[in-house]
This record gives sequence, C-alpha cells and structure tokens, in this order.
Amino acid sequence: MYDYVANELPSLIEKYFPVNTQRAISGHSMGGHGALVIGLRNPDRYTSISAFSPICNPTNCDWGEKAFTGYLGDNRHAWADYDASILMQSTQSRTPILVDQGLDDNFLNQQLKPETLALSAKNNNYPLTLQQHEGYDHSYFFIASFIEQHLRFHWKHLAP
Repeated sequence: MYDYVANELPSLIEKYFPVNTQRAISGHSMGGHGALVIGLRNPDRYTSISAFSPICNPTNCDWGEKAFTGYLGDNRHAWADYDASILMQSTQSRTPILVDQGLDDNFLNQQLKPETLALSAKNNNYPLTLQQHEGYDHSYFFIASFIEQHLRFHWKHLAP
C-alpha cells in the first residue's frame, strides 16, 4: 500500500486530472498511520498532513508487532521506517500535521498511542496539532464532525 499511495496513485491522478504539484495527505485509523508515515517520509511532496485516530506508535503495540512481523520480518530496526512517532523524532522537515483523536475510542490506549506522537513532536519542536475530543469514538460520526476542520487546515497550507 505504501508504494501505491505514495507513488502510483499520485502518478495516475497527475496523468488524468488537471492538478498542480501541491499535495496534502490525510487518513483515518490505519489510513491515518499511512498518511503520517508517507507524509513524514516524503516531506518535499506534501504541504500538510492530517489524520483521524491514527496508529501513532505501531512498533509499540500488539497490532503493529503482529503486522510488522508479518510484512517486514523480525528486524525491528526496519520497522522504524513505518512508525510516525519514531520518524517524527529525527526528521528535519516541518510539514504541519493535524491529528484529531476521540477520547472514547476503544483502540486509544492499547493501539493508537497519540501521546507518543505528541512527545516526539515536543522533543523535536515539530509543528503538530493534536486535538482530543471527549465523547467521540472511532466512528464515521467522529470523522464527519471534524472533517471540515481538516479540509480548512489543508486549504490554508495549499492556498497560494
């Protein structure tokens, strides 16, 4: 999926639609994880990054350990290239990131770990805005409630 979203899909869009070179990336849950990783690994290609309920530190949760072992093998050092919290600790880029997280999300404490992303941002003086919302879970309603803010965030950075 990394190669498809980072390379193949943009090439198809650029081939068939009248777009310019500015890009933003966003996603939800595992897609939010992907948006963060792709954006952080390719900062020259994105003007902004956003995510809803992303998996922020997959090298440090059960889902990530199982998935990364299956896809990347047992070499935990290779996993770091796909962990937004680790990538954010060492990047020199400053592509702005917006993350929204529901505090009633069933996956929050065991899988998503936004606090590790916030700590990485703080330690590296990275421009991360983490917004946490009481009463919201991992659902479509959560995304629908805040999608306009994400669109405005990207527009602010994409606008000439």
